[in-house]
Amino acid sequence: MVFKSKIKWVALLVLTLSLGSMVAHLSMTKFSSMNLIQYSAKDALSHDFPNIVSPVIRNKRLWGTVRSLESLQPYANPRNSYPVPNENTNGFIFAKIFGGFEKIRSSICDLVTISRLLNATLVIPEIQESTRSKQISYKFKSFSYLYDEEQFIASLKNDVNIVRSLPEHLKAARRSNEFPIFKPKNSASPNFYIKEILLNLKKAKVVGLIITEGGCLQSILPPSISEFQRLRCRVAFHALQFRSEIQTLGRQMVERLRAWGQPFLSYHPGLVRDTLAYHGCAELFQDVHTELIQYRRAQMIRQGIISDKLNVDSHLHRENGSCPLIPEEVGLLLRAMGYPSKTIIYLAGSQTFGGQRLLIPLRAMFANLVDRTSLCSKTELSDLVGPETPLPSDIFQLPRPKSESELKEEWNRAGPRPRPLPPPPERRIYPHEKEGWYGWITETDKEPNPSPRDLKMQAHRLLWDALDYIISVEADAFFPGFNNDGSGWPDFSGLVMGQRLYERASSRTYRPDRKTIAALFDITRDNMYHPKHDWTLSVKEHLNKSLSEEGLIRQSLLSKPNSFLSHPLPECSCRISSLEITKQTEGKDGRVLYGDEHECPKWMQSAEAVGVQNDDIESAEDDNDVVEQQERNGPDFTTNLTSMIDHDEEWDPND
Repeated sequence: MVFKSKIKWVALLVLTLSLGSMVAHLSMTKFSSMNLIQYSAKDALSHDFPNIVSPVIRNKRLWGTVRSLESLQPYANPRNSYPVPNENTNGFIFAKIFGGFEKIRSSICDLVTISRLLNATLVIPEIQESTRSKQISYKFKSFSYLYDEEQFIASLKNDVNIVRSLPEHLKAARRSNEFPIFKPKNSASPNFYIKEILLNLKKAKVVGLIITEGGCLQSILPPSISEFQRLRCRVAFHALQFRSEIQTLGRQMVERLRAWGQPFLSYHPGLVRDTLAYHGCAELFQDVHTELIQYRRAQMIRQGIISDKLNVDSHLHRENGSCPLIPEEVGLLLRAMGYPSKTIIYLAGSQTFGGQRLLIPLRAMFANLVDRTSLCSKTELSDLVGPETPLPSDIFQLPRPKSESELKEEWNRAGPRPRPLPPPPERRIYPHEKEGWYGWITETDKEPNPSPRDLKMQAHRLLWDALDYIISVEADAFFPGFNNDGSGWPDFSGLVMGQRLYERASSRTYRPDRKTIAALFDITRDNMYHPKHDWTLSVKEHLNKSLSEEGLIRQSLLSKPNSFLSHPLPECSCRISSLEITKQTEGKDGRVLYGDEHECPKWMQSAEAVGVQNDDIESAEDDNDVVEQQERNGPDFTTNLTSMIDHDEEWDPND
């Protein structure tokens, strides 16, 4: 009995302690303000770089400037006789611009140049990506949704007359389409405008232009009107400033990236559906993405954009350098260059075709892969968009069940008996089974017209691309996944590389040759994550050359005939006097693409002399490394590739 009573007392004590513990935990839960901690890129960065205030020691082999290009300086001021435009012009030019961020920026530069050429007054152009969406914020007009109108007009007051809208007596005639409208090609020559459009402009006083191909003027202009090339630079790099809200948030994002005390690299994949369809890169993807690319390619063939056949060998196009580099390949290239796994990489681009699945290998190699959603809160992004009209909620509802009387009525109207049973109804596809914007492909063979939600998202992408553009220009290094595609359309990476070349030519901007990179990966395709040591040296040699004059000249030969803004040399730059003699490089038309820059004014040379002198000692070690690497690899890359294949057996696979 005594033993049983002791057990009862022990059990009672245990219950009392348990009850007290529960009461204590419940009270702590009630009065505690602690929230659950979720993963964020900022927390990951703070874990990788805990000592923010410690002095930053940059590895010059990875983040240093390109010494051979330090003599190039931005200088787009007029150099010949350049009178201020007269108020009495030949008429007004209004334009509608179709396309994304890249086409808009390039088209505006061409419009200003044409207005100056024809002595016309330019009406602020309409950006159709914003005007087509009726639900965007009422605070902004078409042009002001992306750019600062006041800055645009004030910066170009000595170049061209610009007004916000047509005079009142001409607006009604425009609405009734009484004025001639042209749809010029992106390669239209100045003679086309002087002979075809100038006569109509003088006669009707108003001419409309519809621009769909990302430009309306040829890239390389005759030497006699070289001042118009400098005008393009003044428009792109000075007059076209984003509206204040975009600039403020963009600067904040750059400050947040630099607050970790480490340099960062910006990477733009260039995986756009239209580009992939144009070059026939469908087989590089899987599942529904291949079908979507082929559908778009068939559309382009019907529209006459592509003259090639529908089904092509995507792997052959990849070997020719026509397809973008996959994010996994970019990660391996950066790792071969020596970038550590903690390197901060900013992912630019408002849309990556293929989704997050393609980024998984890159995130595995570089955990600090961030984008705008990692650096900005939802409130900051919504404030940038502004107050918008809410869209109706797209909530799926089951059909209303039929009443007993309706069922009897259908039975009576069904016809004579006996009759065969009807086929079973098709299964309804629910919204949760659709995988994003391409869910239409599960229901129909024809792509539907953009919904109001799609139009709003297209307008939002202009803002996201603007933020990415600011960060990519300011980044310590930039790596393009795709540029110089040969289609004639401007691309995001090309514009970024052009502005980085204009503002600071010595900035670390990679210009890889995708054909060479494809050949390198074909060598080590079965051993990509553990390549041979000589393979790594070959990658370093190629990418280091792409940073310097050799890569710049190769890019100029490919990109400038299609887009002047991607290579604004030599017209928009000057060169500080130096003992080095730069070899001039000419294009197919005989124009000098590099090396013909004028000498900078004296005030610019005195300001840069000290900086160049200080960099001589700092870059000496890097020059020795390059020389040593070239001696080991040999001067000819083709011979190097052959020797790599021949001596494969002699290498240690664990190197």
